[in-house]
Amino acid sequence: MGAFYELSQAEREIMEVIWDRGEAVTAGELLTVFAQRAWKAQTMSTFLSRLADKGMLRGERQGRCTRYQPALSREEYRRRRARHVVDDLYGGSLSAFLSALSGGQGLDRDEVEALRVWFEEVSGDG
Repeated sequence: MGAFYELSQAEREIMEVIWDRGEAVTAGELLTVFAQRAWKAQTMSTFLSRLADKGMLRGERQGRCTRYQPALSREEYRRRRARHVVDDLYGGSLSAFLSALSGGQGLDRDEVEALRVWFEEVSGDG
């Protein structure tokens, strides 16, 4: 699965735009999207380089610019991030995570039923 690297808020926002686009983008196109931030070209270039270093993007040189596309889907990133939280904060214990998530207040019937169905699906018993 590879190492998991946390993304900054700005990096996540950039990735959301790239995922939503569904096609390779250039730094210039992203600068237009984020015009309200008034980022300079070097700032965007730094973000894109960091995202590539973290395994989130692949860059392909085309002429004078590089076109970037996701190396990881949004779903795969979310799955890895969730697993990282469970591993890092709860020692890999999904039950400890779910207990913390419920805040010790228990779950309502709909939540219990949704979890039951989900557990049956992932365990192959469903």
